[in-house]
Amino acid sequence: MPGWKTAAYDLIKRHPLLRLQVRRLLGALRSTRYRLRSAGVPVEERTVLFCAYHGAHCTCSPRAIYDEMAAAPEYRDYRFLWAVKDPSAHPDLAAAPRTELVCFGGADFERAMARAGTWVFNSTLPEHISPRRGQRYLQCWHGTPLKRLGFDIQDDGNVMNSPAEIRRRYRLEARKITWFLSPSPFASACFRSAWHLDGGRVLELGYPRNDRLARAAEADCAAARAALDIPPGRRAVLYAPTFRDDEHVSGEGYACRPAVDFARLRAQLGEGYVILFRAHYLVASAFDFDALDGFVRDVSAVEDINDLYLAADLLVTDYSSTMFDYAVLRRPILFYMYDLERYRDRLRGFYFDPEELPGRLLRREEELAGAICAAERFVWTEEWEAFRRRFAPLEDGHAARRVIEAVFGKEEDHGMEG
Repeated sequence: MPGWKTAAYDLIKRHPLLRLQVRRLLGALRSTRYRLRSAGVPVEERTVLFCAYHGAHCTCSPRAIYDEMAAAPEYRDYRFLWAVKDPSAHPDLAAAPRTELVCFGGADFERAMARAGTWVFNSTLPEHISPRRGQRYLQCWHGTPLKRLGFDIQDDGNVMNSPAEIRRRYRLEARKITWFLSPSPFASACFRSAWHLDGGRVLELGYPRNDRLARAAEADCAAARAALDIPPGRRAVLYAPTFRDDEHVSGEGYACRPAVDFARLRAQLGEGYVILFRAHYLVASAFDFDALDGFVRDVSAVEDINDLYLAADLLVTDYSSTMFDYAVLRRPILFYMYDLERYRDRLRGFYFDPEELPGRLLRREEELAGAICAAERFVWTEEWEAFRRRFAPLEDGHAARRVIEAVFGKEEDHGMEG
């Protein structure tokens, strides 16, 4: 990125009032542009636009809903749009019937947004775009929250957004939402609080993205391991930390500094393990693990994290929602929370005390190797089953079908939680 842009990011990070004025100006310009581009574009009731992770991937619940609808004969007269950053990276969708790809953020994307009768996203909409009359917006989100979101964030640890700015963004987003998808009563309460959602807009139906995990057989797990070239007999450890709100590189994005000495961990574990390192989707850092001879593999570019869940014998995470999804498989999870006080008191805070998590919390790197080895003897106890029931009670392999029937079925069959 040019030096002047990096300098501009640095200036905006240091001055919240300037940041607010710049965002307001850009927002006004973009809103005007969108109104011009959408003028005269009719809304097509039976056209659905899908977008995941701001166009970075074609995965998560939007993909599960799309796959279910595209295969269902009762929706054969629907057309589907996918907003992606790189259409050439998705030849399977480009060749799919009744499916069109548009470049996220461009003019075609804005005209597609104006045209589609229903939007299905798992991350926030661009601020300058709002539904027009006849349009509906299904917000799927991308995980059950442990860390606080939106209106519930009190600490000023985010270097790009103050709590007031975050609340403003969530308030704008909430005004646009027709339905907000939830996997559990716990998550429903968090989403209502974080977005200040009123009325019966929360659809408590489970996460379609977890249907694949709930239905997984041994053959699916073996195929996932083979696709990642994990040698037979090796135990695969998925390490999936979340990002830190105060670790941001101007002009690039959020950074990630793995809190693990992988060379030392390799010496402690030996050759019977492979570490699958998965950075959060907001992280822009590049990683070089070549010196570790395959002991650590950067799998951040693997599009569908379900492939990693199915391949892994064990999950190591910190405050990421991966813990709730991985529990569907009833496999061991280690909670490596080396910066618990800092994250709780300065960055985000939590919706519940991490001490309530099953098993023990790992606070020091020195504990990690022993805990990984001990996980070979892991037993899914009633404590772990209670964890799964609390946070993933609806993951039975049929969430996508329930969501489709609620959103696209008859009005009286919507089944909205209210």
